[in-house]
Amino acid sequence: MSAPANSSVSVAPASRAARSLAAIPGLALTLALGLGALLLARQPAVQGWGLSALTLAIVAGIFIGNTVFAPVERLAAPGVGVAKQTLLRAGIVLYGLRLTFQDIAAVGTAGLVVDALVVALTFALALQLGTRWLGLNRRQAALIGAGSAICGAAAVLATAPVVASAHTAQDEAHGASPHESPLADQVAVAVATVVVFGTLAMFAYPALYAALAHWGWAVSPEAFGLYTGATVHEVAQVVAAGRAIGPDAAATAVIAKMLRVMMLAPFLVILAGLFAGGANTDSGNAGGRGAAVLRAFPWFALGFVALAGFNSLDLLPATVKGGLIVADDLLLATAMGALGLTTRFSAIRRAGPRPLLLAGLLALWLVAGGGALTALALHLAG
Repeated sequence: MSAPANSSVSVAPASRAARSLAAIPGLALTLALGLGALLLARQPAVQGWGLSALTLAIVAGIFIGNTVFAPVERLAAPGVGVAKQTLLRAGIVLYGLRLTFQDIAAVGTAGLVVDALVVALTFALALQLGTRWLGLNRRQAALIGAGSAICGAAAVLATAPVVASAHTAQDEAHGASPHESPLADQVAVAVATVVVFGTLAMFAYPALYAALAHWGWAVSPEAFGLYTGATVHEVAQVVAAGRAIGPDAAATAVIAKMLRVMMLAPFLVILAGLFAGGANTDSGNAGGRGAAVLRAFPWFALGFVALAGFNSLDLLPATVKGGLIVADDLLLATAMGALGLTTRFSAIRRAGPRPLLLAGLLALWLVAGGGALTALALHLAG
């Protein structure tokens, strides 16, 4: 009887080795996309346009995925899946090294209040407009809302595994079609909206600052920097817009933006409870709801918070921290490249104009509502 036992034990390592070998081609391809995007993003001309490595990676992935990828798609699929899941979660965890708890104090109470209100109200508005008015799938509305509310493409990627457990029946209850598109397509569409409207904001905000000065509205660079950091989508876009206004605006904008990014972890925890709890309200089973929350709970978010707390202690040498941040950039860019490879223009066409319309309405809200919230918070604080 020992022979079958030994043979069964040897099968598992063999299968794991086979899976690891199968993932090599796709991982090599996605890592090449991520590395290429990182190198391109460091070029001065690209930096001037505010295009992040994440944006470049998904654009390159979409181009390859819709042109020459088909012959090798089956071979690359296992590694692409690993990049979209395992490497993504690792990248989100390491993202905590960019933040410290001291960043909260740097922007003051006004900055914290503005960021929190922008995140909460933008996401709530996305769900209401998306599901009630536009008839979008609830997951699609949540992904677009997360990208607009927090930190663009990175927030979309981090939100995807949390909302993946949402049931179709729950979406139907919110007015969405039961014939929903795959989650990968929904993620790709959400990222596309971030690219479109975040890029527009990158140019519109400096123009708005100049227009306000021309009209005689006195807005300090620091105040406009807080507004920029609290409402523009991507970190790279915030940096580009802030620098176009001036160094003081850029400094405040980056701090406000990073504080907004820091809200990603509690946002994911709350979102996991909302989606898992909502999917089980029909059963009335508290145990079932608790199990669903545990399944949907973004455990990687705890790692994100833990690394941010560790980073607050300033124990890592600068060279080590810099190397880890570069590694994190590569992980996230690789995940974006993998997402691009599995994105099809046909899926975006099937999504129709409603996702873009939702993202456009949210962009208008960020400009007008975010400006009003910033002005009110600064008035009450000062």
